[in-house]
Amino acid sequence: MSTGGRFLTGSTLGHVVRMTATGAVGITFVFLVDAANLIWLAQLGDARLLAAIGFAYAVQFFSVSVGVGLMIAATAVVSRSIGAGDRARARRQAGAAVVIAVAVVASVAALIVTFRHTLVGFAGAEGETARLAARYLAMTMPSLIPMAAGMVMSGVMRADGFGAKAMYVTLSGGTVLLLLDPFLIFYSGWGLDGAALGLVLFRFTLLGVATYLAIYQLNLIDRPRLRTLRNIGAPFVAVAIPAIATQMSVPVGNYLLTVVMAPFGDDAVAAWAVVGRLTVVVFGGIFALSGAIGGIFGQNYGAGQMARVRATYRDALVFCGIYTLVAWGLFIVAVPYVVALFDLSAQGADVLHAFAVVGVGGYVFVGALFVSNAAFNSLGKPGRSTLVNWVKDGVISLPLALWLAGVFGAAGVIYGQAAAGVVVGATAAIWGWYYVRSLPPEGAEEVDVPASAAYPNLDKIRRR
Repeated sequence: MSTGGRFLTGSTLGHVVRMTATGAVGITFVFLVDAANLIWLAQLGDARLLAAIGFAYAVQFFSVSVGVGLMIAATAVVSRSIGAGDRARARRQAGAAVVIAVAVVASVAALIVTFRHTLVGFAGAEGETARLAARYLAMTMPSLIPMAAGMVMSGVMRADGFGAKAMYVTLSGGTVLLLLDPFLIFYSGWGLDGAALGLVLFRFTLLGVATYLAIYQLNLIDRPRLRTLRNIGAPFVAVAIPAIATQMSVPVGNYLLTVVMAPFGDDAVAAWAVVGRLTVVVFGGIFALSGAIGGIFGQNYGAGQMARVRATYRDALVFCGIYTLVAWGLFIVAVPYVVALFDLSAQGADVLHAFAVVGVGGYVFVGALFVSNAAFNSLGKPGRSTLVNWVKDGVISLPLALWLAGVFGAAGVIYGQAAAGVVVGATAAIWGWYYVRSLPPEGAEEVDVPASAAYPNLDKIRRR
């Protein structure tokens, strides 16, 4: 393991493309397998199964987003320590991040399991569909705990530039799910229970592979100790809290839009579930981009190389625009095949067509929002990410979806989601660009500004 940060030299565009490519392969493969999960369920000919997955996904998304927020915080804090040349501190921070992630996600998972019937009811599920969704949550929620630990370890690997190693984590879990799903869901006759069991095995596989790579092979994570948690946890928590708050806006927005979609029936919600899965498949590169560039931002910021920070921001926006335009064209062509593959009704086909024509195009701006999120989280202003995301998902999306659903039916939910993305994404991208341009050359001295404000003794803590 070298002492210098891998992102401090070389082409910033090259780093963006390389880290995004490895992340995209892993994410796209996992969610492609997840989409295959829906295909096998669709073969059972019961729309309630797909609808139950949709409702459960809307609820489970909350705890998944908490894990993602903790991973983002780990990437930001660890990468800045690596950029500053302090690898011992980076390893201690990584160990603390894993412990904190497990504790936080365990608490969230316990709450969701306890109130699962109420939550799926609030989302609009009724009767047998609600019962199936609640059962799915009870079976899968506990496995989010090992998944959270694996995600943080994967984020630590990305913070140090080991994009391919982090990719192996998701590829291994996805392979397990791909091989087991047909048997567990279809051939065994277990249906939704089989899908839940496959997801549990997938998440434990993530933990096993991440542990082997991050701890035993790369030695990136120090054994967590109480003193380390007390002394090193402060800067992590200072980034983690707004990062989690930012990530929580997405499931809130998805939950609210699911509520708007629910009155149009199980066929519409089933199509909404398909859209949710296809979104992450089609935009695997965009979702990977946000996580990939966090480490690039963090290392260069920690080293005080602000010109490279600005170049990374610019290159990420360019990559995002090109990727989304290509995906848009390909998805429009694929719509008829997707409708047939998932056996969607006429109403479901209308929802999918609206997503292909309008919703996918809106991701040009949603991708720009992700870039600004990564910049704010890694460069000492995570609260700004929280603000813009909650404006989009908690303030603008719902009224737009309600209004356009009243005009266009179920497809209007897609239009409202896209419109909110355009408005907030464009605003966030401009705001983020002005911020990175304003960073002073001595920015490395201000790496832990949010933590310093919250913890006056942080300078003493850093020396321990």
